[in-house]
Order: sequence, then C-alpha cells, then structure tokens
Amino acid sequence: MTGNDVVSLFAPVKSDKNVLLSYITRPFEIDQNSLEFLSHTNKWECLQIAQTWVDHGYNVDIIDYDNNYFKPKKNYSIFIDIHSNMERLSSQLGKNCKKILHITGAYWKFQNRAEKIRLSNLQDRKNFSLAPRSQVPPSRGIEFADCATILGNEFTKGTFSEFGKKLYEIPLSTTIEYPLFEKDFSKINKNYLWFGSSGMVHKGLDLVLDVFRELPDYNLTVCGNVSKEKDFEKAYYEELYCLPNIHTLGFVDVRSDIFLAVIKNTAALIFPSCSEGQSGCVVTCMHAGLIPVISYESGVSVSNNSGIILKNNNIEEILCSIINLSTKPADELRAMSLNSWLYARKYHTRENFLNHYCSFADKLVE
Repeated sequence: MTGNDVVSLFAPVKSDKNVLLSYITRPFEIDQNSLEFLSHTNKWECLQIAQTWVDHGYNVDIIDYDNNYFKPKKNYSIFIDIHSNMERLSSQLGKNCKKILHITGAYWKFQNRAEKIRLSNLQDRKNFSLAPRSQVPPSRGIEFADCATILGNEFTKGTFSEFGKKLYEIPLSTTIEYPLFEKDFSKINKNYLWFGSSGMVHKGLDLVLDVFRELPDYNLTVCGNVSKEKDFEKAYYEELYCLPNIHTLGFVDVRSDIFLAVIKNTAALIFPSCSEGQSGCVVTCMHAGLIPVISYESGVSVSNNSGIILKNNNIEEILCSIINLSTKPADELRAMSLNSWLYARKYHTRENFLNHYCSFADKLVE
C-alpha cells in the first residue's frame, strides 16, 4: 500500500512487529524493468532490505531518507536509516527499538575533506577553481545507531572506526552482469575507460585527463555526464573534445550498444576516486571483464592478479601504473581480466547481497 509519504508492506501472517526503513520510496512505485529502476543499485537493494524484514515476519514502513517531517505513530522494533533521520528520530522511538545505520558511503567528514583536498590540488596544479559537487550534509547517525550494515570494504569501514560500532559488511550488488567477452589484448592493451557519475574532480577525471594528455599513444574513453558540470567542462574542454586520443561520450546506458562496443574494445578501467562507499561504476566494469586500476578509496577489493590499487592518486603514479599495465604480455592481461570478471560474479551479485543481508537479519532477530 502506497501513500504520499510512506510505503507500507505487511508480513504474510498478521504481526505486531514493525520496521521503519528510512531509505527511498521510489523503487516501490516504478516498474522494476524500467531504466530508472535499473539505473542504480540502491533501487533493488532498498526493495530487498524491506522484503527481507517482511519475510522475517515484520510489517515495514518505508520513508525517504530526506523526509524531515515524518513522526513515528507506531511501536517500531527496528529502525534503519541511511543518513539523516537517525539522530532526528532516535528520541521518538521506544527504548527497545534496535537502531541500524545502513552505510552507503564513506564517513561524511572524510568525504567532504577528501573532495576539498582534490579541488585545492587542482587549483594549485592548473589554477582552476571549481565548485564542489559531492559534499555530504553533516550526520551523527553512526553515534545514535546500535550497529550498522555497510556497503564497502576495509577502507569504508575504516572511516567509521573511531565510533567503535559493530559494522556488518554487505557486498554491493550490480545492475547488470555481462558474459566474458573475447578480447585481443595485444591490440587493445592501451585502451582505457573512465566511467563515473557526478563529481568529476571527486572521482579523479581531472587527473586522468592530465595523464592521457601526456600519453598520446594511449586511448581514453570518458563515460559520464560531464556537460552537467559546466565549470569542469570549460576547464578541460580541450582534453575532453579536442585531443585525438580522448573520446568523450557523456552519459551512456550500460545496456546500450554504445557501451557494449566500448567495453569490448577496452582493456582497463581507470578510476582514482577520492571517496566512495563501494563504487558501482567499478563493479559494473569488473562485470565487463575490465581490469580495474582504481584508488584504495573506491571501496572495492582488488587483488594483484586482477588489477591495480593506486596508493597516492597523483599524476605520476597513475601514468606509471597505466604504462606498466599496458606493457604486460597479452596472456597476463587476459588472465587479469578473467580474474576481475570472476571476482565480480562471485561477490558483487544480487544473490550475494541478499545472502549477506539475510544473514545479518537472522543474527539481529536471534
């Protein structure tokens, strides 16, 4: 049953146990096969979190995480929030209500500081003063939560370590799975992809463009809505649109023929983001068999036989990593691509997300 502010799901057998989920209501209102539903992992994941508690015998009320006027009118056994409602609603819930923060990104102070450092470094390097795009509103949610589920790895968990709360790691799901494409790595070993959403400097596109400007024999495809960030587009117009080895496609649907053509002709992803929970863009590209060359702060675990973890995220390190990777034998690149694909198929699936979340729910109920 859907209302204006609250979506309510009911346990199959009449129950007086209730869960309040502060996440997003939109997934319960749209077609699950629509482009909107498939555009981000959070739609399906929110749906499954709610359904998991229904399957455990709870009625579930879902509100949007930015709903700042909702007031509880029921006795809730469990409250789940992703960011801003935990502090506001904690005092309005019963003392026996279990409060769970569902963490989808790095701690807000870490993320905001990381982006500001990137912007400052860009200004020092190029004298470009650009607007921040990924600043997160302050939240004391982790302080008020009893425990948390977290989409991320040791990096993401580490940004919350000072609070001493139990963190249950849940692997990010995926919006798509690809077959393992046959590729001739002797021919595509110098072809790279940068693929990201908003926050071009936050996600390191400026660094990547500066690197490929110095590597005219290497090819970069840029898939991201660059035109929405006019100041960035203006600052990097020449690199984005005038250099013969850089091809900017803008926003691209990962199910489109255009994106399929790109990933079939690309060896690796380059993604030096400064702060993520667990990057869905990285996971998507690993499902496509791309070799990840990513920052530690991307929140995705990568072994030496499947990709490269950047430690400093500076131009020199990125440039050297790209050259070192591209000069590896084709058979070694093919093996790394396979390992990347296998890892994604094992850990970053809807089934694995659901298994981990159900296991967490079982523990909480017990």
